[in-house]
Amino acid sequence: MGGDEGPRDVVDGALAATRHFDLGVALVGGRAALEAELARHGEVDRKHVRLVDAPEVVRMDESPSAALKRKPGASITRAAELVARGDASALFSAGHTGATVMAAHGAFGMLPGVDRPALAATIPTRGQPAVLVDVGASVDCRPAHLLQFAVMGCMYARVAFGIETPRVGLLSIGEEPTKGNELTREAHKLLRSALLTFIGNVEGRDVYGGKADVIVCDGFTGNVALKISEGLVDAMQGFLNEELSGTITERLGSMLTRRAHRHFRMRMDYSEYGGAPLLGVAGVTIVGHGRSSAKAVRNAVAMAYRFAANNFISRVEREIAAAAPAASTSPRGGDARAGGVGAPHK
Repeated sequence: MGGDEGPRDVVDGALAATRHFDLGVALVGGRAALEAELARHGEVDRKHVRLVDAPEVVRMDESPSAALKRKPGASITRAAELVARGDASALFSAGHTGATVMAAHGAFGMLPGVDRPALAATIPTRGQPAVLVDVGASVDCRPAHLLQFAVMGCMYARVAFGIETPRVGLLSIGEEPTKGNELTREAHKLLRSALLTFIGNVEGRDVYGGKADVIVCDGFTGNVALKISEGLVDAMQGFLNEELSGTITERLGSMLTRRAHRHFRMRMDYSEYGGAPLLGVAGVTIVGHGRSSAKAVRNAVAMAYRFAANNFISRVEREIAAAAPAASTSPRGGDARAGGVGAPHK
């Protein structure tokens, strides 16, 4: 039921996934609304599509914690419960990010050795895609959390993009280890001593340059960086369209460069990647953009399927266990406030 165009685009994308991949989907939401969307598609193979009625929805303007308490039958809660019971293998939502994070945490719990969940966004670079983590699940972090994010981000880079030895960078305001705030300075020490290919600090201008395969930051910083990037891409596309739709010469130039423009849009289009995995929770969870199109939903469901089929959760758990000694050396790693879910971004 989530997303700017939900449930229409979500249903369209989920059905496309069942046609293109060997999987089934459970659509969770208001039954009448979902039946109406399925009716648009004519004959639907009900062996691969089932409906789970959920009468309540968390709206985007609601506080996630208050809404989940007030609405025990919310669609995101019911969807997470399906996965927790083993009736589904993975969870996808394009709705309220904060509610998705909290519902997944409540239903699955956290992996051993992980204190906070993290959203890993795929970003284009001059070479292969890179991973920016966290982009909004945990806004207040400790140094040990950033180490955990780095380990989980590396696992994601290996599974999703086949990068065997990911290069890890720490997002800061300068390349020197002494630059940044207390969080980044202490995290730098942990990352430097961990069993990772740590290349040091990276600045904002390096994010899209391909210098690092995994870029680590707290959720507040990562979400701001991601939203600025999305706004910049939209603005650039608008500028190009304006410049190439003026005179006859400019329109001719637009026709000649149409293929290059199409490739540019594909490289920058979030729908090509589908969604961002929620790392750290003990169940496969993919969080989609609120603007997710049917194409984005299809790709996100395919990502969820691929992660479940490749035992992604158990692989992350093993990697976290291997990095546990380094994480425990954080000056504040044992702080009682480190546990639980931080205030997620909506």
